[in-house]
Amino acid sequence: MEPIISFKDFGFKYSVQKEPTLHHIDLDIYPGEKILIAGPSGCGKSTLVSCLNGLAPFAYAGEYTGSLKIRGREARDTDIFERSKVIGTVLQDSDAQFVGLTVAEDIAFALENDQVEVDAMHERVREVAGLVNVQGHLQHAPGDLSGGQKQRVSLAGVLVDDVDVLLFDEPLANLDPATGESAIELIDRIGRDGGKTVIIIEHRLEDVLHRDIDRVILMDEGRILADMSPRELLCSDLLSRTGIREPLYITALKYAGVTVRPDICPEHIETLRLSEDDRAKVRDWFEHLPDPAPNELGEALLDAENISFAYPNGHQALEDISFSVRRGEMTAIAGRNGAGKSTMCKLICGFEKQQKGRILLAGEDAADLSIKERAEHVGYVMQNPNQMISKVFIKDEVGLGLVLRGRSAEEIDAAVEETLKTCSLSPFIDWPVSALSYGQKKRVTIASILSLRPDMIMLDEPTAGQDFRRYTEIMEFLEELNRSGVTVVLITHDMHLMLEYAHRTLVFSEGHLLADDTPAAVLSDPALIEAASLKKTSLYDLAGLCGIGDPKAFTARFIESDRKARRTP
Repeated sequence: MEPIISFKDFGFKYSVQKEPTLHHIDLDIYPGEKILIAGPSGCGKSTLVSCLNGLAPFAYAGEYTGSLKIRGREARDTDIFERSKVIGTVLQDSDAQFVGLTVAEDIAFALENDQVEVDAMHERVREVAGLVNVQGHLQHAPGDLSGGQKQRVSLAGVLVDDVDVLLFDEPLANLDPATGESAIELIDRIGRDGGKTVIIIEHRLEDVLHRDIDRVILMDEGRILADMSPRELLCSDLLSRTGIREPLYITALKYAGVTVRPDICPEHIETLRLSEDDRAKVRDWFEHLPDPAPNELGEALLDAENISFAYPNGHQALEDISFSVRRGEMTAIAGRNGAGKSTMCKLICGFEKQQKGRILLAGEDAADLSIKERAEHVGYVMQNPNQMISKVFIKDEVGLGLVLRGRSAEEIDAAVEETLKTCSLSPFIDWPVSALSYGQKKRVTIASILSLRPDMIMLDEPTAGQDFRRYTEIMEFLEELNRSGVTVVLITHDMHLMLEYAHRTLVFSEGHLLADDTPAAVLSDPALIEAASLKKTSLYDLAGLCGIGDPKAFTARFIESDRKARRTP
């Protein structure tokens, strides 16, 4: 069989850079294969994809070396329009991909460009909308949809052209756990049933492995480090060497002294075959671990009392919500897309005003405070970085809040440099924001709030789109802030983040507060997980597989052990 995509000694250098980004890439991808491309941020995987779909060099100027063939034809001999008929790309930022005023118009865009007859166009749009289950939203504006629905519309927009290759750029970055699981199932079904070649770029390895992957291409420093099956990769040390998070159950097995080897089928927790000796090692490890020490917390910094809120269109976003956040806590807010999490944070910051109840900040009724006055207590980092950025250059964006507070130029420069260093953005201090990737823009918005040092910082999906190394850097900095007295609230879909860092979790669903408990307790409650569209961790399944009757204790002890291991030099 001839490969549908073939790289031979391929390299690429952007015109604005002195050194190539890609070096000596040799890779064949065959029709119908499902490939995962993984690697740390800056490893070259996004550039590789841009070379495939034609964004490089047509949108991002640069030079090829070597050979890239797509369906047997040299890429140099094709333009970006011809590429789009073979390769369809679903971007990480779905909003950046929409061109139509309605879902139907957006899906039909490629057909309109091809001057397809109107009746045939309508039929094809209905057919593709049914494939991705958005047929009930054809007259809706794309911007009004949930994150999962937006992604389905983006997928429909490339499927409508019946392309051979589907390319997904971090499809899980902005989705809640249950929706992310559904997205992986949808990608698998569309690829399998349609005979498509599927290429996925994603940091969340364990979530992608919810469905079978043929090969994982691991990249680092612009080169292919490994090209192997998931089973082979999980039995190696390559993930830890390159800073990619391995599945939690794999880490737990290693801590317990179990050798991860091909015969135990480690690529899925469902297929894991442990011997009785392996199970005994896990049980013994668990029984010798101490329970985590309780957190010592201060007085209440935030009190929400009987909060109810409805939007002007009548949608009841929150109903009788009450909770407290104590000074020094790191609290997670979890739940499906549209559960009311972000709305609650907007009320706390004063961007919206509740119809019932009251919010207290440090014992003071927030109703008497302006948005600027609330910002002295609470800093808010939004999920979409494009909605926060207002300056052209990074250093101006990060220092804007300090400028508005009348700080001296010396104070501003020092704070900006320190914060950019923490967020791994120091090399870009003089860059325009427009030159950054989506993940880098995210870090800029976090830096702009961190520079202000508020009493409490709320972050909406702070690590979306970040590799494990950058994720860890950001979260360790937030932990450091937390230990110094800054209260941290995390709105997150990342169950790993919630387990590793949060002291407590507030679970929202359809405008109601379903639970207020420890992360380990939340993710060990199957009924709560289903009600709130969360996802049980693989630790829960591993505990059951090894005959451990208390998955909550197993999860809590693992997380404490993992924290200590990662902090040990």
